[in-house]
Amino acid sequence: MDYVEHRMNDEALKQATNTTGLLSPLNIALLAILLYTAYTTFLSKPSYPTLPRPPPPIVFKTYTPRTLLPFNGEDGKPVFLAVRGAVFDVSRGRNFYGPGGPYENFAGRDASRGLACGSFDEDMLTKDLDGPLDALADLGEEEMEALRGWEERFGEKYDVIGRLVSVREFEEMNKKE
Repeated sequence: MDYVEHRMNDEALKQATNTTGLLSPLNIALLAILLYTAYTTFLSKPSYPTLPRPPPPIVFKTYTPRTLLPFNGEDGKPVFLAVRGAVFDVSRGRNFYGPGGPYENFAGRDASRGLACGSFDEDMLTKDLDGPLDALADLGEEEMEALRGWEERFGEKYDVIGRLVSVREFEEMNKKE
């Protein structure tokens, strides 16, 4: 009887080991890893990182005061302004330079005199759009230094997209071509 009992105990022990062997924590962890790997390999769509769109290419153009004027940010247009002959695309700063912004007077205009003098008044802007550009000859050293500071700030923050010339200069350039 000892042998029979012992044999029965061995059989019962084997059956108990087999069922608990499949449900061991290690087997459950391995099964979870296998299922996760199968899911990510076969069922899930790969999520590739999306790169931001590159900015549109910058086309360097020559502007006159009249051709610069429409770029004041109205009707969804870009916002450009000129400082000492360099035309900057300040569209990223639309809150400042576009419609309703504190510097909106300078949008689409030559802002050189106004920035140099720290004034937003209309009389700081060029009135005759077909005449010569403001040479800024009557400005003092302090005002010119302020203007250089603005130029530097714009150069660090915004793209130069063109240059501002008078209508006469523009016509002379086109005659040569």
